[in-house]
Amino acid sequence: MRLLIDSLIPKAEACFAELGSITRRPGREIDAQAVRDAGAEVLVVRSITRVDEALLEDSRLRFVGTCTIGTDHIDQAALEARGIGFANAPGCNAEAVVDYVLSSLLTLAEREGTELDQRRIGIVGAGNVGGRLYRRLTALGLDCRVCDPPRAEREADLEADEPRLPFDDLDTLIETCDVLCLHTPLVREGEHRTHHLLDEARIAALEPGTWLLNAGRGDCLDGQALLARLAARSDLRTVLDVFEDEPAIDEALWRLADIATPHIAGHSLDGKLRGTHQVYRAAMKHFGLPVRVAFEDLAPAPALPNLTLDAGLAPWEALRLCVRACYDVRRDHDGLIRYQREQGLTAGFDAYRSEYPLRREFSTLEVRLRPAAASLEPLLAAAGFTVEVEG
Repeated sequence: MRLLIDSLIPKAEACFAELGSITRRPGREIDAQAVRDAGAEVLVVRSITRVDEALLEDSRLRFVGTCTIGTDHIDQAALEARGIGFANAPGCNAEAVVDYVLSSLLTLAEREGTELDQRRIGIVGAGNVGGRLYRRLTALGLDCRVCDPPRAEREADLEADEPRLPFDDLDTLIETCDVLCLHTPLVREGEHRTHHLLDEARIAALEPGTWLLNAGRGDCLDGQALLARLAARSDLRTVLDVFEDEPAIDEALWRLADIATPHIAGHSLDGKLRGTHQVYRAAMKHFGLPVRVAFEDLAPAPALPNLTLDAGLAPWEALRLCVRACYDVRRDHDGLIRYQREQGLTAGFDAYRSEYPLRREFSTLEVRLRPAAASLEPLLAAAGFTVEVEG
């Protein structure tokens, strides 16, 4: 069997080699000709490769996998019509995105001279990412509301004593929350359409001082409307990891964002390996073969396995220190600026993603607390770290 796999998917050989010979290509170079030239029966991609009728034409494909949560780059109907198996990797990088959000919000809080427990946070989209974000933020004691109409409809029939999220409509979130985090999939048609969900009217309705974070899909936010608002009144704080028309993003909007990164919120090594392994397991199931490689076989030991805290730090400062020890969003903001200077924004956007530095998730870091710092345990554990109190 022949396989064509995006060159940036880690540990592909460790997982897929037993299926046959592997050809690696950069994601943006995987097209119909590349698939035919490779004689590929298995194709494994990321979000930058569009899998549609044109790519499938005259191919020998029997299975397609995308090592991503999202599937809007995959024409699943075309795959089904041709009898081609398909799998994505739901939830693979959700923890990494939540890490990204927490790092970003703590950075904004520091810049604004406040702390997160003084803000009400609205989460738009409560799927794999938004649901985890809600659980982690509420565990930290933060006031959160959620907008997810499809999920609210599904949970409407729950018994009164069953747990449910505090759902509001989007306009209520805009009116009552001073932080807005977007984590919706891109849906272009239908009752729950999310394309330009945050449109000109809703962007205009954001209260001055609102923090707006988008780590979902770039097209869910009207970039031109946000640009007009920021250019006219610099009264919002913005964190943008996704943009319309990637990688050819709007440079004017990029320059006005407080934190701007090149679609890397979920780019932890752990999340990438989870995506590889999920698609590997689906492929083996599709071909009726046993799964021989365990996820634990793929992940290396973290470079920073632990750190120790003693008394002397306020709780939110201690949290900020641990977060930055593991992942500091400012590195990626500054990295994109550097790549833009060297290569231009469009090429730099792609190059930074391709050369992305090693990043591990919060759960890989053990925080050891001396007895005098034991009171920090609930906060740090809620944030996702492994915590041990000494003594």
